[in-house]
Amino acid sequence: MVARQKATRPRSCGFRGDPTHVCRCTPAQLTHYRARLSGPLLDRIDLHLDVAPVRYRELASEGGGETSAAIHARVVAARERQSLRLGPRHLACNAEMGSRELREHARPDTAGAALLERVMTRLGLSARAYTRVLKVARTIADLAGVEQIGAAHVAEAIQYRGLDRGRQA
Repeated sequence: MVARQKATRPRSCGFRGDPTHVCRCTPAQLTHYRARLSGPLLDRIDLHLDVAPVRYRELASEGGGETSAAIHARVVAARERQSLRLGPRHLACNAEMGSRELREHARPDTAGAALLERVMTRLGLSARAYTRVLKVARTIADLAGVEQIGAAHVAEAIQYRGLDRGRQA
């Protein structure tokens, strides 16, 4: 599922990670607020990101970072890889892969599989979260221009599951 969801604040005050404001939420308030998002709902969202506010100086400054043209070229190349890989099955992108395609095209290397197993066990992630991580890791590897999903790709995909980390026991 490509999630086009409304953003949610990780805290009721909205100040988590904000360098200019202090979060004053109590642990009980955080637990109550987080309980509003069920595990099955979170499982259906591929990317959970904390986005810090951008300061004026950063917005107003010029330069730095990758250009939009370079990013566009990388995305086009990744989509072409996906099309070549999945086209015979009439799938357009990694997000559409089923279990058969995941087994065939999204197997991480030994280190990546070991990392994913440790994280699945420690965080108690569901089978749905597992498939989401693999699909995102496959896309990250495609964006990097590599065929084999490595531990770095799995680690990055796991980092995009930030709300799952808050569910651990």
